Amino acid sequence: MTVPPAADASATSIAPAQDRKLLDTVVEIAAEAGRALEARYSTAARPAERHDMFRTGTADGQVSLDILRPALTALRPEARWLTDEYETTELPAGEWWVVDEVEGNVNHVHGLPEWAVTVALVRDGQTVLAVVRQPVGDLTYTALRGAGAHLNGTPLKVSAKTELNAAIVVTGQAEADQDGTYRRIGQSITAMLDSALLVRASVPSTFPMLLVGAGHNDVFWQYEPVLPGVAAGALMITEAGGTVTRIDGTPWTPGADTILATAPALHDPAVQVLSTIA
Repeated sequence: MTVPPAADASATSIAPAQDRKLLDTVVEIAAEAGRALEARYSTAARPAERHDMFRTGTADGQVSLDILRPALTALRPEARWLTDEYETTELPAGEWWVVDEVEGNVNHVHGLPEWAVTVALVRDGQTVLAVVRQPVGDLTYTALRGAGAHLNGTPLKVSAKTELNAAIVVTGQAEADQDGTYRRIGQSITAMLDSALLVRASVPSTFPMLLVGAGHNDVFWQYEPVLPGVAAGALMITEAGGTVTRIDGTPWTPGADTILATAPALHDPAVQVLSTIA
């Protein structure tokens, strides 16, 4: 695999030089974890029972984590590791590694191609660096705050669409039914069916968010997201020129209870449609 340039280091970049160097190393670490997962991946995989699926997925995750955690910890010893208690709440100050060791694990164990290793670094409430390594297809997405988002070194750019009735919109399934989340998901899909060109529901969140960053999808929203599922995608989208807020249009921060990511001209129309959901 040829490691792509992580970010544009031109004079217009406002990303610190140390973060650009850091991103290059994170790309290499994520690629190593991706290779370990690829060795365990089979397009013929068809788990017959829920127990089999979770047993295999847990083992896959541990293989990846055994590479990621020591390498990232050595890279930034002062950075804390995100735990379950902080996945849906505001992060304390400082640096945090936000990692999904097998994003799309359910796809990995079913022989589907949409799985990846995702790594984001959150610093004082802002995501500053993100890497998504998708071994199937040899795809490496990178983003650095102030230096853009890239796919295999090529800049990403969000859609130029201006009308919601021409938009491909996507939502993600929440982790659990919290305060009527499932009901809101269903109602939001119904509302969007009346307004958008095409409505999809997808799991995991990272992949439709990457497609928003690349201009293939136009809108993504989710209720009760977990931070490892959206941190990397949110930075990819904003660095590709998109807009990321909470569903009500207020600012999004890591740990927020909703997320809305859109092409710029579609943000207000999407907020208007989703505001009908109580």
